[in-house]
Amino acid sequence: MARVDARADHVGSLLRPRTLLSARAELAAGRLAPPEFKAIEDAAVREVVALQEEAGCPVVTDGELRRESFQAELVAATTGVEGAGLDAWLWGEWHSDELGDKVVERPAEVAVVEPLKRRRSLASEEFAFLRAITDRVAKVTLPSPTLFANLWTPERSRAAYPRFDDFMADVVAILVDEVRELARLGCRYLQLDAPHYPLLIDPDWRAFYEARGWTLERWLSYGVELDNAVIDAAPGVTFGFHLCKGNQDSRWLVAGGYEDIAAPIFRAVHAHRLLLEYDDERSGSFEPLREVPDDKLVVLGLVTTKSPRRETEEELEARVREAAAVVGLERLALGTQCGFATSVVGNALSVDDERRKLALIARTAERIWGG
Repeated sequence: MARVDARADHVGSLLRPRTLLSARAELAAGRLAPPEFKAIEDAAVREVVALQEEAGCPVVTDGELRRESFQAELVAATTGVEGAGLDAWLWGEWHSDELGDKVVERPAEVAVVEPLKRRRSLASEEFAFLRAITDRVAKVTLPSPTLFANLWTPERSRAAYPRFDDFMADVVAILVDEVRELARLGCRYLQLDAPHYPLLIDPDWRAFYEARGWTLERWLSYGVELDNAVIDAAPGVTFGFHLCKGNQDSRWLVAGGYEDIAAPIFRAVHAHRLLLEYDDERSGSFEPLREVPDDKLVVLGLVTTKSPRRETEEELEARVREAAAVVGLERLALGTQCGFATSVVGNALSVDDERRKLALIARTAERIWGG
């Protein structure tokens, strides 16, 4: 199967329509039957696919519209976890110069308390529906296994999983089965989202993750080994690997460049496309891209999804050519810094802003690399 080589890409999530958010609330309250909700959800997916096609996107997603958060489907598809409401995915100290800071506390009750048992697929429904309504490359996003360190706590999880490694083994097994099923269904492009690795540059986040039982070095070696186990389970599929520093409600979690994690991640991960956040000065310089091996393509996330800021083709091309001096133009592509709505909360911009930014990426990529 030929590798996906699209020069225009976006991380995956798209703004949820208000009709879908209202329907989700009605479903949760018991005032809307599941078949009625599914019809509304399907219609919303059709709308965001049409939006991407009209914008000229060569790669489309279903916008993650069926998910509460980009990472929530593991818990939705299994039993064994308690307390994993929306804040289980949103907690942290969030920052924004424009909107002000915001603190979301980690729910005390969130924990894996029984061995995970799979009830359904995480994303097969998403892909099967998406495949049927577009002729573009259909991308499906999945979480990096170690992102779920959040769910294992020494106090409450040891009865189910005596060691954090034991929990990770089950998470990896579920994700391996998932990517094999998606490959069997014909999926050509999968993406692992791994925003937790850049968080390790921050002392407080590093302390949280090291409390799970792994040192920083182990996170950057064994963690990537687990990512590779998932990637290697579907050798014919193109894999993307997304790194960012937090993206929620138009806010971010940490600032800093990729220097400390570039070599152990860029060199070691078996993904074919690295989707990296580079929309402002918080992301640091392009110098760490020197660590990217020749067989990987870097999707520069130069277009922000955090605000309606109007980037221009000229500005983006200049930044791409600046990066090309480090890694080579033939190994670059253009995309968003993260998703537009990594959870149902969404970022502070409009659907028109979203459409304009996707079209800008497609136009600029054609301007730089041709059709």
